[in-house]
Amino acid sequence: MASYGKKASEKVEKAMHERNEGTLKSGVSGKKVTSRKQAIAIGLSEARAAGGKVPAKKSTASKSA
Repeated sequence: MASYGKKASEKVEKAMHERNEGTLKSGVSGKKVTSRKQAIAIGLSEARAAGGKVPAKKSTASKSA
């Protein structure tokens, strides 16, 4: 089971709060974030960048046809 540090919890909480207020924006496009999952992902990404204890991102398996 993945274990997250305190910083990760704080960043996710901040991102969720911003989402609920309607002020959370995505990085590249700058569009308003409405998805709960995307808000959590943004919070974890910020915690990772700040050096928090966050497990590595899961790699996506590409299909080769």
